[in-house]
Amino acid sequence: MGSETPWWRQAVVYQVYVRSFADGNGDGTGDIAGIRARLPYLRSLGVDAIWVNPWYQSPLHDGGYDVADYRSIHPDFGDLDDARGLIDEAERAGIRVMVDLVPNHTSSEHAWFREALESPPGSRARSRYHFLPGRGDHGEHAPNDWTSVFGGSAWKRVHDGEWYLHLFDETQPDLNWENPEVRDEFDQIIRFWLDMGAAGFRVDVAHALTKAPGYPDLGRDQALLHAEPTPGHPYWDRDDLHEIVRRWRSVLEEYDDKVMVAEAWLPNWERMTRYIRPGEYHQTFDFLFLQCAWDRESMRQRAAEALSNTATMGAVPTWVLANHDVVRQATRYGLPPDVDQTTWLLDGDRSELDAAKGHSNTKIPGIVG
Repeated sequence: MGSETPWWRQAVVYQVYVRSFADGNGDGTGDIAGIRARLPYLRSLGVDAIWVNPWYQSPLHDGGYDVADYRSIHPDFGDLDDARGLIDEAERAGIRVMVDLVPNHTSSEHAWFREALESPPGSRARSRYHFLPGRGDHGEHAPNDWTSVFGGSAWKRVHDGEWYLHLFDETQPDLNWENPEVRDEFDQIIRFWLDMGAAGFRVDVAHALTKAPGYPDLGRDQALLHAEPTPGHPYWDRDDLHEIVRRWRSVLEEYDDKVMVAEAWLPNWERMTRYIRPGEYHQTFDFLFLQCAWDRESMRQRAAEALSNTATMGAVPTWVLANHDVVRQATRYGLPPDVDQTTWLLDGDRSELDAAKGHSNTKIPGIVG
C-alpha cells in the first residue's frame, strides 16, 4: 500500500459512526461486523480509508467520546479480535482504518478516575486530572469561572469537597497533560493501535489539552468550543500544546506511512497552520470550508485560501463538508437562500432548524445525533 507520495495527500476518507452504520448481527445496533460486511460497498465508492468514531469501552454518555478503556472495544460493537479483523480485511480491500483518539478527557468510569475519587486530595491518582479546592469560606464555589461546552460550570464537586474540571460533560473529566504519566500512557495507546495496523488517528478536540497555570478566571463568555480564541486563552489553542503534538508525531515516525489529522476548530488559517508545521499534524480539518456559504464564489475563495495556506507548510487541505457534530450537508445546502446555514452548524440546534423548515415545503433530512 506504500507509494512515493504519502497516501493521505490524495485520499478519500469516509467517516464511520459505528452505532448507526451497519448492523452485522441483527441486534439493531451497528457494529464492527457490519462495517466488515460493507467493505465491498466502501471500495465501490472509491474510499481509500475509513475514520472510525470511538469504538472503545464507554458508558456512551457522549457517543463514545467518554472513553473508559482505550484498549478495548465496546461489547455492543464487538471485541479486539473484531477490530483486528476489520483492519486486516480492509487492508486486503485497499482501505486503511483510522482510529479516533480522544486525549483531552476520559470517561468518569475510567479506572484512573475511579481511583482518583477513592484517593485523597493531593494524591498521585488525582494529579492525572485537574482537582482543585473550591472558593468561598467552605470551598462551596467552583475554583474559577470556566464554563462547559455543554453548558454550566466546567467544575464538578466530589464527596470530599474538591472539584474536578470537565470542559465537556461532567462524565468527561479533563486529563492533566502536565503529568508525565498521562503523556506516557498516550504514547502507549498510540503504539497499541499502530501495532494493530491502524493507519493513524483523527485527534479529538486537538486545540484543547493544556490548561493555563494557576487556572485564571476567563472573565467573559469565551468558553464555547467554536468561539474565536484569543491569545493567552486559558484552555483553547494554547501554544504549549504543540510540544505534545510533536511528541506524538515522533511516535508515528517509528512506523511507516501513518498519519495524524487534527480536529481543531480555529478562527483563521494563521492559527490553523501552526498545527501542520513540520513535525506536527499531517493535516487539520478545514472547518472554515465546512462553514462556507453554499455559493460558488464563497467556496472558491475558501478553497483557494486553504490551498495556499497549507502549501506554506508542505501540507494539503482536508476538505470537510460535515461530521457527527454538525447538521448534515444535505440539510444545510438544501435550505432556502434567505436562511443562514452557518447559524446552526452544531448538532442540537433543532429549534432553529424547525424554524427554517417553515421557509420551505421541501423535506429537510434529519440531524446527526
